[in-house]
Amino acid sequence: MKLKLLLSFFLFSCLVTAKGQDTRAFAITGQTAKNFNWTDIRVIDLQTGNVSQTLFENGKTKFNFQDAVSRQIVRNFIQPVGNVQANTIQSGEISPTMLMSAATAYDKRHEKLFFASMRTNRLVWLDTKQMNGISSFYTIDQPLIDNPDINNEALNITRMAIGADGNGYALTNDGTHLIRFLTGKKIIISDLGSLQDAPGNNGISIHNQCSSWGGDMVADAFGKLYLFTATKNVFVIDPNTRVASYKGAIVNLTPTFTLNGAAVIDDNNVLISSANTFEGFYKINIDDLTSKKVVTDGQIFNASDLASCNLLKETDKKNTLGTPALANLEAIGNKFISVYPNPVSNSQFKITFDHNPAGKYMIELNDLQGRLIERRVSYIKSIGQVENFRLQRKQAAGIYMIKITDGNNKIVFSDKLIVQ
Repeated sequence: MKLKLLLSFFLFSCLVTAKGQDTRAFAITGQTAKNFNWTDIRVIDLQTGNVSQTLFENGKTKFNFQDAVSRQIVRNFIQPVGNVQANTIQSGEISPTMLMSAATAYDKRHEKLFFASMRTNRLVWLDTKQMNGISSFYTIDQPLIDNPDINNEALNITRMAIGADGNGYALTNDGTHLIRFLTGKKIIISDLGSLQDAPGNNGISIHNQCSSWGGDMVADAFGKLYLFTATKNVFVIDPNTRVASYKGAIVNLTPTFTLNGAAVIDDNNVLISSANTFEGFYKINIDDLTSKKVVTDGQIFNASDLASCNLLKETDKKNTLGTPALANLEAIGNKFISVYPNPVSNSQFKITFDHNPAGKYMIELNDLQGRLIERRVSYIKSIGQVENFRLQRKQAAGIYMIKITDGNNKIVFSDKLIVQ
């Protein structure tokens, strides 16, 4: 089966209502309807698919594109592979969307729209805090995965999502590399390894090109990832074990509809899009995988990747027994503090204080019952100061809480910390 995976990136923003639900997403589409050169970022409504705003138009919108470490302008976007010099693009002003993308994810906490540049596997992001008429894009030299052959679609990054733990997850077409990346000031990329087929997959492998390549990923509130493949199959992935369980195939979609984008609408529903047809959007019920056509007014664009801030099964988690303990897991969003790596594998982690006022800070590690594990005082003197935290005793694998308070005993940061 020959499958042309024409996937681009769908970048998305969150509009949070009083009920905490995301009502819109961003998409990379063509500049006009029935255009397959996906370079523009558009805002759509998750319920209707209607375009409400165009954020970035390739060739029209002013932008900055910099290396996040050196702050130098990016001029060489594709590194030459061997003698293939023709694949290197050099220019005085390289558009960050010119090569399109197959995978995107939005980090609401740090207000970054991440995507993987096609063929290069370079991680690029848009800083949504700086949307003042000039779009600010950033990248780093380290790719999500090294691919010695840029034309090898097996190792292209085509699926991406932000998990319930706040980390980014990306997946190659062939499922042999599940990548985790931290989203704070210091981007740290880790290759978790290959996915494994669950025993009950009945011969439908996560690695099969015809059944399982392409598509998109979303996340639920319990830490699982849901993979929607281009051929309409759905897998549930546990990032900790890397086991992929086949859930089923989406029904009621037309034969020509290739599934390329997915964004969570609410607890049980996902909006999907196609990069290759102009049918518009469908809403999928995650429980029975039935689909329903979304009625969209006005112009319909094909979208190659979708995403939103929502997580599946949020309400189920809130109603789970043990809610008082789980309430302590609520993260206090603070774009000025980053904890990495998370999960912790060698009894130590780092804390970066970005633009925090100088002074005394108390760092506490507690278990889920609120019992103190360790406490440490840190004195912050400069912007970007990094504190090393080594656990004095080896802790049992599991989920802990890290809390940071300032000199006025005000909590300025709290989040889950996974110890492996």
